[in-house]
Amino acid sequence: MHTTVGIIGGGPAGLLLARLLHVAGIDSVVLESRDRAYVEQRQRAGILEQTTVDALRAAGAGERMDREGLVHHGIELRFDGRAYRLDFPGLTGGRSVMVYAQTEVVKDLVALQLREGGPLLFEAEVTGVEGADTGRPVIRYSHGGREQVLSCDYVAGCDGFHGVAKQAVPEAARRTYERTYPYAWLGVLADAPPPGDELVYAHSDRGFALASMRSPVVSRLYLQVPNGAALADWPDGRIWDELDARLAADGSRPLHRGPITARSVLPMRSHVTEPMRWGRVFLAGDAAHIVPPTGAKGLNLAAADVLVLAHALTARYATGSTELLDAYSDTCLKRVWRAEHFSWFMTTTLHTDPGHGPFERRLQLSQLDRIATSSHAAAELAHNYVGLPVGLPVNSPSC
Repeated sequence: MHTTVGIIGGGPAGLLLARLLHVAGIDSVVLESRDRAYVEQRQRAGILEQTTVDALRAAGAGERMDREGLVHHGIELRFDGRAYRLDFPGLTGGRSVMVYAQTEVVKDLVALQLREGGPLLFEAEVTGVEGADTGRPVIRYSHGGREQVLSCDYVAGCDGFHGVAKQAVPEAARRTYERTYPYAWLGVLADAPPPGDELVYAHSDRGFALASMRSPVVSRLYLQVPNGAALADWPDGRIWDELDARLAADGSRPLHRGPITARSVLPMRSHVTEPMRWGRVFLAGDAAHIVPPTGAKGLNLAAADVLVLAHALTARYATGSTELLDAYSDTCLKRVWRAEHFSWFMTTTLHTDPGHGPFERRLQLSQLDRIATSSHAAAELAHNYVGLPVGLPVNSPSC
């Protein structure tokens, strides 16, 4: 079997790329190692940047998002017993974010792909990519108990941190940059109304906390915990008590408590693999970079990557020029490193590092106070949170 673009990975990056290519009249095949039920239930990010929202609408995947998603015009920072709200539209010239869970984005894109797009093969385990530096790379995979081969004009590796696509880049040419953080997140879903209409990020001596949401009646909540924390050590009562303590600020009320329906521990790390392109193989999303979730950048970085790649492939087949494809890695990495820096800044400013003492805590409070009192500092945070430009030409409809 041959296709124009072979896409490894049926997560949001691979599915959005397939949809964007379909709209542009370019055929593709998506290979996903897991079954459909697993893919549609993976709990991940829930904050969509303005650019991601615009891309989903342009791809025809925005109808349910616009009906059920929650537009947020700011966030609240809590620290030193105080609360400060950042007004995103006022600080960024009208931009905002939307709360719409990654699980729902994936469901929408899967439905569109199966109804209108090219082949989407679940339980298709990719074992390797060959011929990245030739004119017709090959993806080897198993599906339905048979070993199969997919030849392509181009390959998009959207298969995550542990995927095989990045192995197409020779080890001698691969550069890896990473940082592991000395804490993790305990994340829970609870059948309880969120504490407010917007996200609350809290710094405290007890550690970081985040109050988010999936809907007006379902809360998504996070606590900083030590690396290696066991879920058994965190019964419901302890979780709610710790959230109340860390989120406390002047005038704040205790959280609405309800049944906790899901919980998991999420390690924190930063990781970038360069280059993001080798020959005719292009890496996108977690296959090329990981960010700690504090800045809400993971899904949005993946969306930005595939916007750049879809635009470059569209130009290639419309004009014959490979200029944008050749620039793909450099174009994406400029934005990736800015998002890595923002995610690192949010993480190290809001979390309590067990290796730090009173001096470092005072520096954190000083930085948070500057955000609360300086319009320049507040605007810098707001612009990064709602999403920086993707880097496409200004006349592109995807900008």
